[in-house]
Amino acid sequence: MLTIEKDNKEAPNKWWAAQDARMRSITNKSRWDTKTHRKVDAMMAVLDTLYSGRIYDAYRVRSVAIKIDKPQVRDRKWLAVMEADWEAEGIFKTQTPQGILYQVRKL
Repeated sequence: MLTIEKDNKEAPNKWWAAQDARMRSITNKSRWDTKTHRKVDAMMAVLDTLYSGRIYDAYRVRSVAIKIDKPQVRDRKWLAVMEADWEAEGIFKTQTPQGILYQVRKL
């Protein structure tokens, strides 16, 4: 799977940044269809079995990000299988110092 690495810095006020991201996600969630909602929920369930760490979604205008804070891989074999499947669907992975993001783009 194509993995993009970024060197993003943490926000100085983490609580405010988290609140802002949460409110934007709630607002943008209505822009996405039910099929995408189901796909994101299914991906989150699979990622919950493959990783240990906090997993949450962030709906944006052009993409949906599934974020994993402090990820620890539980099953590398199945992770490679799922990432190959997701790569075929156009989903890509981004690694930052804060964690891992899987992004579903809007077509």
